[in-house]
Amino acid sequence: MKIHPYAIVHPKAQLASDVEVQAFTIIEEEVIIDSGTIIGPHCVISGDTHIGQNNHIYSNAQIGIVPQDLKHKAGSSGKTRIGNNNVIRETVTISSGTIYNDEESKVTRIGDGCLLMACSHVAHDCDVGNGVILANHVALAGHVTVQDKVIIGGLTGIHQFVVLGTMSFIGAMSRISKDTLPYMIVEGHTPPKCFGPNRIGLERNGFNEQQLATIKNLFRLLYRSGLNTSQALKKIETEIAPCHERDLIIEFIRNSKRGVT
Repeated sequence: MKIHPYAIVHPKAQLASDVEVQAFTIIEEEVIIDSGTIIGPHCVISGDTHIGQNNHIYSNAQIGIVPQDLKHKAGSSGKTRIGNNNVIRETVTISSGTIYNDEESKVTRIGDGCLLMACSHVAHDCDVGNGVILANHVALAGHVTVQDKVIIGGLTGIHQFVVLGTMSFIGAMSRISKDTLPYMIVEGHTPPKCFGPNRIGLERNGFNEQQLATIKNLFRLLYRSGLNTSQALKKIETEIAPCHERDLIIEFIRNSKRGVT
């Protein structure tokens, strides 16, 4: 193990044989770190935290720390689960899941292949998917769900319990208090608005012209037809042939608890 002599690693922590831990980092008792992961200097990895393979965590990151939730049971170690091949940059904070009582324990999760840029924050009980990018100073409040391949611009705040749909793009300095549809660009704060399909992001993810045309048509019916959401959904079901993109957006809207931006 490449553990710097000035790092503090609890003897009960479980680290793979090739994990690198740099100077002045603290790794606490319940932590598990898998092969190929590098932990930079001055980090704190605490709580019931499992970090997967080939992650690179930069200086001053705080992972698995006690959640900023007054309902969390004092003295309890919350759960944090981080997948593989993530890059977690300087001063990122990831709070553990909350424990409200002995029977109820939640988890903060981050998937695979994510980039969390400097000073971004993932609060307690968030569920972040695969291939997600959080730019500098993005703040996810508690219980936020970020689906796969979402990109969030810098200095953006996401309200508690919001769901960000897959491959959506959130513009910088936005304030998001409602769910954002899959595949769409959302930006602004008074209030934020949906500006249409995230065409460049979709093309990068291999969407063909037929799929792009379907998503554009879905946007038109939802946002440009003058119909309310219920009317637009009925029109979508009658005018657009069943396909993955159509069915995903219909299901997303019907499952939304906060409403859709």
